[in-house]
Amino acid sequence: MNNKGVGAVFCLISALLMSARYLSAAIYMSGTMTWGTDLFSNALSYVGAPLLVFSILALIVGVGFLICGIVQDRKKDQ
Repeated sequence: MNNKGVGAVFCLISALLMSARYLSAAIYMSGTMTWGTDLFSNALSYVGAPLLVFSILALIVGVGFLICGIVQDRKKDQ
């Protein structure tokens, strides 16, 4: 698998981690009678920061691999 493929996989992992964070907060909120932005932001704080941190790290690694793959392809074409 080339660098662009690895970068795309890491971007996919980042998107999955970010969606898992929001889904976890929504599941946590499923027992409440009311919904609101304040309650949902509290639920996000209960989920914690590790999913957000790992999502951002995976996105940075993915974008780095994508850029590296594009630069290598341009050098190969010249």
